[in-house]
Amino acid sequence: MKPICIIPARGGSKGVPSKNIRLLGGKPLIAHTIESTLHSKIFSHVIVTTDSKKIAEISQNFGAEVPFMRPKELATDIATTPDVLLHAIEELYAKGYEFDTVVMRDCTCPFIDKADIQGSLDLFSSSDCDTVYAGIRAHPNPYFGMGEVNSDGYLVIPKKTQREINRRQDAPMVFDLDGLIVFDAKNFLNNKVLFTAKSLVFEISKEHGHMIDFEFDFIVAELLYEYKTRNKTL
Repeated sequence: MKPICIIPARGGSKGVPSKNIRLLGGKPLIAHTIESTLHSKIFSHVIVTTDSKKIAEISQNFGAEVPFMRPKELATDIATTPDVLLHAIEELYAKGYEFDTVVMRDCTCPFIDKADIQGSLDLFSSSDCDTVYAGIRAHPNPYFGMGEVNSDGYLVIPKKTQREINRRQDAPMVFDLDGLIVFDAKNFLNNKVLFTAKSLVFEISKEHGHMIDFEFDFIVAELLYEYKTRNKTL
C-alpha cells in the first residue's frame, strides 16, 4: 500500500468565514490537520488542494505540498467532494506522484490523530470494501430523539423500526461520517463514486470527530484544544 493524504481547503466558507485559516490555539485551523498527518509518518506526501493563494502559502509553511491550484469552479458551494478529489488525483498522477491509496482529511476536524488514521487504513487493507469512513456515533439518533416535520406540519419519527424504541440505548447504531475517508485511487478514477454498497465505518471518538461547521463549533474546538493542551494530550 502506498497511501497519500489529500486535504481539501477552499477559500470560501459560509458558516464560519475564513475558517480554514482562522486561528485555533495560535495556529491556523488547517495547520492542525497538516501537522498531525505529517507527524503520523504514514504518508509519502501530504497534499492540500485549494483555490486560495493564502491557504496555499500557509499550508506550505506548515509542511504540506501544494503542487497545483484548484480551479474556481471546483471551489463553489455546489462543487462536490468527489469532483474535487477526482481533479486532485488526476493532477497528481499527471505530475508523476506514485500512490495507490488516498486518505482524504477534512481540515475542519482538527483532532483526528495517528491512531484514527492508521486504524482506518488497517480496516481498509484487511477488508473487501471500496471505502472506509471515519464516523462518530450520532446523537441524537434518527430512530430516537429526533423529529421530522411532515406535509401537514406535524412532527413524525424520521426512521422507524418494527418494534417501538423507548430508550436511546436500544436504537440501531447510526454514525455521523466526518473527517476522514480512505479509498483506492484507481477504483475511484474508474467509478467516480465514494459511498458504495461496500463502504465501512471506522468509529472514532466524539472528541476526535468534532467538526467545525458553525461559530458554536469553533467555540467548542477552542475549549477542547485548551483542555487537551492542559492535560498534555496533544
